Amino acid sequence: MVSIRRVLAQIKDDWTTLLAEEHLTRICRDAGARWRERTLSPVVTIYVFLLQVLHGNTAMTNLPRLSGKRFTPAAYCQARQRLPLAALRRLLYETGLPLQARDHDAGSASGVSRWHGHRVWLTDGSSCSMPDTPVLQKRFGQPSGQQKGCGFPVAHLLVLFDAASGRLLDVLVSSWRIHDLTRVAELHPHLQSGDILVADRGFCSYAHLALLWQQGVFVVFRLHQKQLVDFRPHRSAAQPGREQGRPRSTWLARCGHQDQLVLWPRPQNVSRTMTPAQHAALPEYVVVRELRYRVTTPGFRTRQVTLATTLLDPQRYPAADLAELYRQRWQVETNLRHLKQTLGLAVLKSETVAGVEKEILVFALLYNLVQSAMAAAAARQGVARERISFVDALRHLRWPLAATAPPELWVNPLRPDRYEPRVRKRRPLEYPLMKQPRAALRKALRKNNDAA
Repeated sequence: MVSIRRVLAQIKDDWTTLLAEEHLTRICRDAGARWRERTLSPVVTIYVFLLQVLHGNTAMTNLPRLSGKRFTPAAYCQARQRLPLAALRRLLYETGLPLQARDHDAGSASGVSRWHGHRVWLTDGSSCSMPDTPVLQKRFGQPSGQQKGCGFPVAHLLVLFDAASGRLLDVLVSSWRIHDLTRVAELHPHLQSGDILVADRGFCSYAHLALLWQQGVFVVFRLHQKQLVDFRPHRSAAQPGREQGRPRSTWLARCGHQDQLVLWPRPQNVSRTMTPAQHAALPEYVVVRELRYRVTTPGFRTRQVTLATTLLDPQRYPAADLAELYRQRWQVETNLRHLKQTLGLAVLKSETVAGVEKEILVFALLYNLVQSAMAAAAARQGVARERISFVDALRHLRWPLAATAPPELWVNPLRPDRYEPRVRKRRPLEYPLMKQPRAALRKALRKNNDAA
């Protein structure tokens, strides 16, 4: 596969080893794959799959030109079906590990090191669409408000990013209606004691915070809008079921202006994401630091943010540093935009459940490959990785040069606190939305034509 070798030669990273034929063969055999000698072996299929997604999830008929091998679209479809899902998941995990270990232990190529000595992880939920087939509708479902036959199945994605390197370590695929908290505990084994998990208020629950606290993982979560907070010193806690409009937490100490330590009690109601036994195993109380700060940057929608964190020492972790750390959470939105818009994950092409999951994992693999190219370029050019253009790195991998020294990639200008209105200038075509199944619309159109 000359095309893949030329792509990897531009990075000169651990990818050369991870995507070596011997290593991929071992991964596929460990996942239970058995195959006879053929053009599209599992290893070659992985290479071709990566090339397909790298070139905008191009049509299967274009793949023989890109790969330099002869095969039919039907043969490629069958090869993708034979590809073990476990092999792709393991490969994604391994591509996230080497760089993030080096970044956190010795400082990344972009100059990003540990935050106050801690590794930082970002998690969030997202979604992607796919073809409207009965099997995908049954597995994933579609948003409410769309009639049957008028919408597309949508999968819920739960992702875990390394804040220092920008790499994607894991992605969980679920049905559309599942909540982020339902499966987030499956990401916890990736975290180590002393790590910090940063997430928005959709992840801020007592059960989630307590599970991470038991594991020795710190959190920086935005408090849920329904969570009551009172910064008055020495206030009493509300009695369960008796006093409304008052927080149930117990005040402990003042750390600064609108910065306090409180005791969060274990809720009486069992979380829908846990069994009664798991709920009973949670600690009765957890010490939490609550702090609030104002956002004064022009153009920002949110004017006030309240955080809950288990980083309790105000001297070691000042409120201003925690506010800046939570601001970095927006990087996960940028990463998801690269995945969904730049790479094209927003709309998939596979028509089976296994095919959808494999396609998502290959998109994640390509995303990590682009991040590696960005890190390598940042080290050569002496700039932060975040300033290297993701789009330019993607173009560089699509059309690799034969030169021994990779060319410099585009460096985005520094534009802190940049904001733009969320509007579109170019008008879309004035076609109405589909509100009836296509068969019914065809019948009505034929009836109108006959009447005319």
